[in-house]
Amino acid sequence: MTNKIRQLFNIKYPIIQGGMIWVSGYKLASAVSNAGGLGLIGAGSMYPEILREHIQKCKKASNKPFGVNVPMLYPDIEKIMDIIVEEGVKIVFTSAGNPKTWTSCLKEKGITVVHVVSSVKFALKAEEAGVDAVVCEGFEAGGHNGREETTTFTLIPMVKEYLKIPVIAAGGIASGRGMLAAMVLGADGVQIGSRFAATEESSAHQNFKNTIIDVKDGDTQVTLKELAPVRLVKNKFYNDVQELYLQNPSKEKLKELLGRARAKKGMFEGDLEDGELEIGQIAGLIHEIKPAKDVLEEIISEFNSVKTLITRF
Repeated sequence: MTNKIRQLFNIKYPIIQGGMIWVSGYKLASAVSNAGGLGLIGAGSMYPEILREHIQKCKKASNKPFGVNVPMLYPDIEKIMDIIVEEGVKIVFTSAGNPKTWTSCLKEKGITVVHVVSSVKFALKAEEAGVDAVVCEGFEAGGHNGREETTTFTLIPMVKEYLKIPVIAAGGIASGRGMLAAMVLGADGVQIGSRFAATEESSAHQNFKNTIIDVKDGDTQVTLKELAPVRLVKNKFYNDVQELYLQNPSKEKLKELLGRARAKKGMFEGDLEDGELEIGQIAGLIHEIKPAKDVLEEIISEFNSVKTLITRF
């Protein structure tokens, strides 16, 4: 049977690597694409010309399809979109904004557009805007999260009930078993972030990678909901936020504590105390830093093994 995601992106496996800030540079994106998945460059942490450089390097490192993830809440969005068009990128994932803003413009340029959503309501709006597929991201995911607090395995079947376009599951998936479970519930493919953050090709600082494999269940929490909900490892910065909450702070006070470049400090520069460390709950299942190719192959191998086992019943 034809898989809609494999067909849409012309890839071997229906696995998309999340376009994470400070983690998803051209090395990771090209490694995942070369291994048969869809690699994404994370534009959210890149100045426009840095993004151009990563796109050009990715094209040299891989002749397979790859895309760019664009969080629309970041500055320089017009410049970023111009560079994507100029460099001939064929796949764009958008998030954190209204899909109507850029979808038609990108599609007129022959670009496949996917939008990240956290609810049935926003999934329907994305479909109405003309996107080619949606990523349904549950509350388990790392980084910025939806306000609805809907988990992946409740969100997927609810969205699938209403949408005609392909649905990609994200949040809490890092294994073949997780992938199979998501697809049994109706997903046409999966997007995986945290597992690829802990790979050799990830641009995350080694300190952050080591933290990922040390994380246990309960070590992450969604916070800063008044600004933009984000799932973080419970470190000193996280504790500082919780202490400030005891004072019933205003948004301005929260913004003051957050400051600038907090995620860069933690994830890219390796400051494990005062930096933001964004990772998903599924990090509790990640125990080793490996090449992205090995991670993808292990996921597919486990997916096929468990699928075969289940069909015996």
